[in-house]
Amino acid sequence: MPWLRLTLRSDTQHAEKVSDALEQLGAQAITLIDAEDQPLFEPLPGETPLWANLEITGLFEADIDTKALLHILSSQLPNSILDSHRLEPLEDKDWSRVWMDDYHPMQFGKNIWIVPSWCDAPDADAVNILLDPGLAFGTGTHPTTSLCLQWLDSQPLTGKQVLDYGCGSGILAIAAAKLGANKVTAIDIDPQALQATYDNAERNSVSELISRHLPMDLVDESYDMLLANILAGPLAELADMLCAALRPGGTLVLSGILAEQAEGVTEAYRRHCDISKPVQQGDWIRLSGTKR
Repeated sequence: MPWLRLTLRSDTQHAEKVSDALEQLGAQAITLIDAEDQPLFEPLPGETPLWANLEITGLFEADIDTKALLHILSSQLPNSILDSHRLEPLEDKDWSRVWMDDYHPMQFGKNIWIVPSWCDAPDADAVNILLDPGLAFGTGTHPTTSLCLQWLDSQPLTGKQVLDYGCGSGILAIAAAKLGANKVTAIDIDPQALQATYDNAERNSVSELISRHLPMDLVDESYDMLLANILAGPLAELADMLCAALRPGGTLVLSGILAEQAEGVTEAYRRHCDISKPVQQGDWIRLSGTKR
């Protein structure tokens, strides 16, 4: 069946109203995307952040009366939104297949590959992490995760005890376990992230090496390595606590930091650690160092 795609530009204030109107008029699917390349940071549990300006698309059957559709919308939406409308025919495809075809195994450093479930691993002897792009909490496609994976690939992890603070999907914890760590403690504020970490660890046959906890359940242990891919604000606020969990001579990697935030985070950790020169990918910074 051919389809018709109606796209409207909106702001956060009107996004729900636009989506509801499209649904009531028979849209078979509705999508919201960023209109201005605005980064969204990791939400707190229960939060659903939206971009300040976004495009909202409704997918309709091709034989819909577009004049009637736009007339009804004109009585429900501001002119500024309706005037932005675009109508485009869309050929019928297996869209799940199209989505899958856009993703391929991704390499980080020399040895780490993220391999979607529908793909074969390019290098059977590499550190292959089975994880599907598009799942929540981080899959390697964002620079903040990519920077951490590249750093991990260069580190000696055999026999190490690792703390992954803000584990999300568990991608860094799984990578550490597959690279030889004998114990990984994964911490996150969101129980859904802890469940995602468990599911992904099971899928990668490393669940026995990874324990999962909420922050308040973190026991008083010391670690050889700290991984923290969260946000600059929490990183700075938690610096003393996170460094206290790191053994002297232990290493750390910090990510989720925009370029203009790097100096502030560096200063917070410099009290305890020798921090290496920042590494930048796009707008994002990776910091790494060693505890004195």
